[in-house]
Amino acid sequence: MVNPKLRDNLTDQLCKAMLTLKDTEECYQFFEDICTVSELKALAQRLEVARMLRVGHTYEEVVERTGASTATISRVKRCLNYGADGYDTVLNRLK
Repeated sequence: MVNPKLRDNLTDQLCKAMLTLKDTEECYQFFEDICTVSELKALAQRLEVARMLRVGHTYEEVVERTGASTATISRVKRCLNYGADGYDTVLNRLK
């Protein structure tokens, strides 16, 4: 179940907008316009952290590969264990 604090008309609009994207190129175009480079890199980093944790990599390995802070790694791990299963959904579909 998604945190009800996240749900509102603007967030619904964002989610619906993302669902209209047809391919990787359109995703790049959208993210380039909507995010700063740092924001996009942070999102990509978190997804890789989740992927690595899910397959059993240690914090040290994750830090070395991604450059993520231990705080970021801990937050992602908490989401993997107690979150809304969003990472699991995406990572399963990427296989």
